[in-house]
This record gives sequence, structure tokens and C-alpha cells, in this order.
Amino acid sequence: MSESSGYRADSSGDVEEKKKAPVKRDAFAELMSSKTKQRKSTDTTTTTTTSKRRAPGGPRDGLGPYIANPSSYPSHIVVYHNDEFVVIRDLFPKATLHLLLLPRDATKTRLHPIDAFDDAEFLNKVRAEAERLRALAAGELRRLHGQFSMQDRERRAALEVEPPPEQLPRGRDWAQELMCGVHAHPSMNHLHVHLISVDRYSDRLKHRKHYNSFSTPFFVPLGDFPLAENDPRRRPDEQGYLRRDFVCWRCGRNFGNRFSELKAHLAEEFEAWRRL
Repeated sequence: MSESSGYRADSSGDVEEKKKAPVKRDAFAELMSSKTKQRKSTDTTTTTTTSKRRAPGGPRDGLGPYIANPSSYPSHIVVYHNDEFVVIRDLFPKATLHLLLLPRDATKTRLHPIDAFDDAEFLNKVRAEAERLRALAAGELRRLHGQFSMQDRERRAALEVEPPPEQLPRGRDWAQELMCGVHAHPSMNHLHVHLISVDRYSDRLKHRKHYNSFSTPFFVPLGDFPLAENDPRRRPDEQGYLRRDFVCWRCGRNFGNRFSELKAHLAEEFEAWRRL
């Protein structure tokens, strides 16, 4: 889905800079602990088949400036960047944690992800960076929700001891609470990978396309690539993923078209989920 106002870092349903040092900033903790002002806007998501190179221009090019010149943005927008990737916070998050991984390879950045990830070498590079980002994001999820989690109780207690033990209890595996993938038909022109917490709990999740773009096969996990030629996700417009009934991501309850009921239920599921 896309939001067409603000700095257009949103990508959901959604001149290369040379540097000597591989990473110029790693402001993840600062970014995620500060609240970014959110602005109202509208969504313009469609579903069509893949194209080799996406036409330039308009709000759908909103991710381009972050790729071209990430150092010009403050740390509450750009989490980190290096010669090959930029990581930003989605301006309109569809969960309590929602990041975008933006490849900077000029030969790939305007390709549809299904086409870009047919290149095995490039796919492996993106997967490796996504795993590094997942580790950072897991730590942020613990910071956000660990105080409520039963699985983190022993770890919290150990941290309160002076001095703390050399080896802390492992606690909850927050990395497993993250989804990493792309939309079968992205709403933004530049290649981007979502790293998003599973909770779907956000005031920016406002309608069917927002929810179903992360809760149906319209969301394609990075681990599923490359897709087979006959994979139906290559033709999302024919599958009607975004028009499906609302089904709870956690318990599987079907809410039909009743979005308000789904939203109320998601709030309940969120509280139960973070207390695990």
C-alpha cells in the first residue's frame, strides 16, 4: 500500500552514493525509541502482474531519495546505510515495528522483486543483509515488548542483579516474531523488502488492503524466492488476495468483511501475543 503525503517512506498495501566506510550510521535504538509525527494521507494500491522495469515518476518514486542520499535524512528516519543498502522506518507502519530494506544496486532497484530475485547472487546478498537487520529488529522488539513477556521474565530478573550474570537467560526468541518479504505487486517503484512484526497492531492499519497485503499470499516471504514460473503469486491480480475475507493472523478466525470487528480482535490478540 502507499501513502502519498509526507516524506513517502511508506511502501505497504506500498544516483548511488559512494562511501568509504561500509556503515555510516546505526541509529536503530534512537530511531525506534523516538516517535515520528504521522500525517494523514490516502492509499493507492493496485494489483497487476510483474513488469521487468517500473515506469518512473510521481509518489511511487518516493523511496528513491533515501536510496540516493540517505545521509541527508535524520536518524529517526534512516536507521542505517552502507554502500549496498539503506534501512528506513516505514512512515505508515502496519505493525508495532515496520522497517524497509532498500537495495542500492542501480541495476536492480527499479525491478519488480519477482524479477530482481531471479538473480541468485543478488538474492543471497539481500538475504544476508535482511538477517543482519532481523537481529537488530529482534532486539528492538524485546525493548518494546519484553517487559510484558512471560518468556522474558527470567532474563529481566537476571538483569536486575548486581552485577548481572556473564550469560543471560536466552528468553523469548523475538526474531521469530518478525516477517521478512515483499508484496506480490508493490505500490512503490523502488525495490524494497519489508521487515515487520507479526502483530498487525497499528493505527495506520486502516482497511482491507492494509491488512490483507500482510496476511495473505500477497505477502511473499523472502525465503520463498526465486518463485517458480507457475507460482500463482506471479499473477496476484488473478488471485484476488487483497479481496479475501479478513482472517485473524493468530487464531484463524474469519471476520468476513467486518473490519471494525477485526480491529477490535487484533487489539485483544496483541495483548495476548506480547504476554507470551
